[in-house]
Amino acid sequence: MTIRYPLSLLLSFSLSLCLSISLPSVAQETPGAMLLPESALPEYEANIDHAKLIGQSSNAIFRQGQEIYQSICHNCHGDLSMPGSIPNSLRFGDGVFQHGNDPYTMYQTITRGWRLMIPQVQLVPSEKYAVIQYIREHFLKGNNPDQFFEITESYLSDLPKGASTGPKPVARKQWSEMDYGPFLIGTFQIADKADREAAKDYPKGQADIVRPGANIAYKAIGIQLDSTPGGVSRGNTWIAFEHDTLRVAGAWTGKGFIDWRGINFDGGHVVRPRTVGDPIFETADGPGWANPETSSFEDERFVGVDGRHFGPLPQNWARYEGLHQRDGKIAIAYRVGKTKILESHKLLENGNIARILNVGKSRKDLTLRLADKGAAVRVSGSSKKVKISERDGFVIATIPAKATPLNLAFVFGESKSNFASIELDLSPLTQAGSAQSPNRIESPIIRGTQDGPFQWDSFSIPISNPWNSRMRATGVDFTPDGKAAIVSCWDGDVWRVDGIADETAATTKWQRIATGLFQPLGVKIVDGKIFISCRDQIVELRDLNGDGETDFYKAFNSDHQVSEHFHEFAMGLQTDAKGNFYYAKSARHARPQLVAHHGTLLKVSPDGSNTEILAHGFRAANGVCINPDGTFIVTDQEGHWNPMNRINWITPGNNFYGNMWSYGAPDDSSDSAMEQPLAWVDKQFDRSPSELLWIDSPQWGPLNGKLLNLSYGHGRLEIVPHEFIDGQPQGGLNRLPIPDFPTGTMRGRFHSGNGHLYICGMSAWGTAQMHQAGGFYRIRKTDTPAHLPIELNARKGEIDITFSEAIDSESLQASKQAFVVKTWALKRTASYGSKHYDEKFLDVAGAKLSRNGKTVTLSLPDIEPVWQMSIHYKLKGANGAPVTGEIQNTIHKLR
Repeated sequence: MTIRYPLSLLLSFSLSLCLSISLPSVAQETPGAMLLPESALPEYEANIDHAKLIGQSSNAIFRQGQEIYQSICHNCHGDLSMPGSIPNSLRFGDGVFQHGNDPYTMYQTITRGWRLMIPQVQLVPSEKYAVIQYIREHFLKGNNPDQFFEITESYLSDLPKGASTGPKPVARKQWSEMDYGPFLIGTFQIADKADREAAKDYPKGQADIVRPGANIAYKAIGIQLDSTPGGVSRGNTWIAFEHDTLRVAGAWTGKGFIDWRGINFDGGHVVRPRTVGDPIFETADGPGWANPETSSFEDERFVGVDGRHFGPLPQNWARYEGLHQRDGKIAIAYRVGKTKILESHKLLENGNIARILNVGKSRKDLTLRLADKGAAVRVSGSSKKVKISERDGFVIATIPAKATPLNLAFVFGESKSNFASIELDLSPLTQAGSAQSPNRIESPIIRGTQDGPFQWDSFSIPISNPWNSRMRATGVDFTPDGKAAIVSCWDGDVWRVDGIADETAATTKWQRIATGLFQPLGVKIVDGKIFISCRDQIVELRDLNGDGETDFYKAFNSDHQVSEHFHEFAMGLQTDAKGNFYYAKSARHARPQLVAHHGTLLKVSPDGSNTEILAHGFRAANGVCINPDGTFIVTDQEGHWNPMNRINWITPGNNFYGNMWSYGAPDDSSDSAMEQPLAWVDKQFDRSPSELLWIDSPQWGPLNGKLLNLSYGHGRLEIVPHEFIDGQPQGGLNRLPIPDFPTGTMRGRFHSGNGHLYICGMSAWGTAQMHQAGGFYRIRKTDTPAHLPIELNARKGEIDITFSEAIDSESLQASKQAFVVKTWALKRTASYGSKHYDEKFLDVAGAKLSRNGKTVTLSLPDIEPVWQMSIHYKLKGANGAPVTGEIQNTIHKLR
């Protein structure tokens, strides 16, 4: 039998143990002294078959070890690029073991602890040997071979004998262990047991089937009604308010909030979250309030190709205005016509649920749907003029205009309720309350001292936090004074990070300032106001009392058309000089597109009142770059109709960019019917490009004003030399000489004060960098020349490569050895991706250097327009430094 400890307890235990060990006492220990005595170990440890566990090796075990390293080990021990947050912790990629490098001794160190290495009591034997395998294979074998212990039969035979491999691991479910706060916005299906059982029978790969009558709340604010600590993922009673339709989609009770099936929860594809437990009542999809001008519930929202309605109600009918949070209580603000409504919900002592409404003065009678037909609903006694009846399958209530303004409550449930116990005035909830997340977590800055043209620092993300937040960073911007950064995380948190500009600081301070958002993937600060792009809305975070926390989540723009499909992310957030906002919306994955927003670049007016489609035809558009001339760049990812990743330069006209699964795709699927990208990007070179940005920093010297690509797929940075021929952009990418970061890189911004580049990233689907859940980094340009290609110009018979600094002319003499040029074609079809076609090497007939020593002209007699070209070069700089790399580019035309 083994004891499983809650993560929060383990983190607390780990920290307190580390702090309790003073360095002098450690120095006096004998080399073999362990922190945990054998008598404190579980009984099963005495009967472990170590030889069997060491001998087991597979990709699954390696991945298991990688996940364990990411969540437990990385913070202290770091990775191949960066050291960990504790200076004395061993760097496995280049350090020397002080307590034995053989698997069994490593196991003892993990099990019992040694010096500052605390016992990892939460891991069972198979998990410990999985992370040992990962450390050996990933860090030691290729990078630190002197520390790689060769396992022999003799070694295995000398290990302690046992007959057990220990208890089976208990699967970590970080998504349900996290404290999201009192609410969580998402797409949830209000389900009963029959719904959940039916979903198990869906054909493989078709788990996204929507059965007729399914009650899906596309923009549901899931609210915890009971007082169980731990937020919405805990407790026993919840309600879902759908802010597109302004309806209470349902309330339910039981063990568990939702089943946590989803791309941002358990990583599941082609699935959607369903509620767990028993519904108390439901309200089918449709307007929650009748149009006050017509008293009709006829749905006027956008109609998808499958006949369902999506998006918000027309603004002259209704509009969601935001969410107030005070001391864990929620009040939702919206208007019906011109009438302001404030709504909250309360779980009563007898198990009934009160829907409390503060209705402003109305010139029209108001009618709302309370629940599906048959629900038991009563209205508070002070509201005798409010009539409850049944119509068209719903329980409805009519509020006469002459009765407004009015505070009232509708109570759901069979038991009699004491209406006097319900506080009807919701105005106090619109005021600031006490801080819900007052902890400011101090976290180390790991400053890089790397040789070369770039140095990079890591702002350690506080994975060990009181809320078990997963901290997968997705967006960043700076406060007006430049002293702090606002960082969004995919799981719904937003954090303020103080101390990011002080280059003498050893730590930063992290404060969780917002929670419960729907997959936030972009941050933009405008005039000191914090805007976050989410899947359901652009939300403005308002702090009403200066304690740093969000008291009002203002719905700046909620035009977003959202379906239940897992793939339709809302990526990035930028603004132009006129104050317009921009973000990109992904399409459904190999499914017919339902709504006009699927696969588009979107523009939102400065006041948030209007949304306009600027371009369409994207599959997975990861972010937006605004160019100096007012055009845009949007990346896209390999998939169906995308033979490879592509970087798209967006010009005016709502043009089509290739994905036939996007909304509004033309009937013509030929290549000529789409806009051509600036470059096709091979997945081996960059598995998944994310957001581009222009270098805006004099400190970056000749690179200032050039274009950078961030790589989510490989956690790297790439410069993008390019040109225009007859209005068509073309060019390529070249990797900066920086090792891959431990996460995919998502968003970046240059700091106007110090000129450094700050980037944030995460690890989830589609990236090779899974060493850490999230990351936040600073890249500093040194005085060392970078020798990066900053311009690329193709002509008949030649191609010019202009470097940022001068090249040694002698290194060009053996041009056939200095350059290797290869080309290949792709085929764009309905299939996923494309293999290489017509691969060939081009003869390099010669190379010459410009007078200033920066431009190399390659003579390529066989050069012609091509989908993809690779130029490997091996040169020297004028300073004698080696200059090596690969440019991968696309040529549409030759001058």
